Amino acid sequence: MKKYTYSANASDRSNKWWVVDAKDAVLGRLATVVAARLRGKHNPLFTPHVDMGDHVIVINADKVVLTGNKWDQKQYHRHSGYVGGLKSITARKLMEKKPEELVRFAVKGMLPKNRLGRQIFKKLKVYASEQHPHVAQQPEVLEI
Repeated sequence: MKKYTYSANASDRSNKWWVVDAKDAVLGRLATVVAARLRGKHNPLFTPHVDMGDHVIVINADKVVLTGNKWDQKQYHRHSGYVGGLKSITARKLMEKKPEELVRFAVKGMLPKNRLGRQIFKKLKVYASEQHPHVAQQPEVLEI
């Protein structure tokens, strides 16, 4: 009898939807749970080169918590592509402008930096309030 290791493919994916409440959750700890669920590491059929993860909805992103002095010391950078085009913003100002981006940046940094990572990242939905338009998908609550 021939024995081999089973390699999962896209048809083995479950496509479940999860909703995570970010209220009073520490940003990094929240992001690790969400990134692992998006990637599919909770699945016994996890295969690194296949998107085996689920869809994740994060609500209450404006109530996430950072520890220590990170609100004023943590910087987010972007570059326009022109000389001297580096722009920086602190975590506190980013929270005031776009609280959803704080969670997105944290999760994106924990995903692979390739085509698969970009594909997985599209399954993350982040909302600043408790309301979300994905009720039809019947998401289950994911406790952190």
